[in-house]
Amino acid sequence: MVTVTFELPEDTLSSVRKDPDHFAQELRLAAAVKWYEMEEVSQSQAAEIAGLSRSEFIEALGRFEVSAFQYSVDEIAEEVNSE
Repeated sequence: MVTVTFELPEDTLSSVRKDPDHFAQELRLAAAVKWYEMEEVSQSQAAEIAGLSRSEFIEALGRFEVSAFQYSVDEIAEEVNSE
C-alpha cells in the first residue's frame, strides 16, 4: 500500500462539511470514477482505488451518473453484427 500526502487550504474540509477520513474516501471515489469514465482503469481497478467492492463501485457509478459500460453504441452494434 502506498500513502499519498498533500496539503489543502485550512477551510477546505469545513466548506465541504467533511471530516478528513470521509473527505479522503470521497476523493478516492471521485478519482476512481473519473479515471474509469476516461477508460484509464478497469472497473475492478477503479473499485480497488476507491476501496470498494466491484458491486459497490457500480452503485457509486450510478450516483455519479456514469455508465457502468465502457462500450459505445457503435462498438456494441459492431459486436452484434459480427456474430
